[in-house]
Amino acid sequence: MVAKKAYPLRINEEILNAMQQWSDDELRSLNAQIEYVLRDALRKAGRSKPRPIEPIIDPVDE
Repeated sequence: MVAKKAYPLRINEEILNAMQQWSDDELRSLNAQIEYVLRDALRKAGRSKPRPIEPIIDPVDE
């Protein structure tokens, strides 16, 4: 498993609300949804190697 690193994020409130709604719709935490979207964008842009999908575990759920 890859280590996780905390990062403070400043984000437009409208975007944050839309991401929260999307994460709720997909039954993910907001953090997991943001990571999913970033990973997908990196893959589509050819900026990351395809790799097997690993479940994203929210530290709150552990």
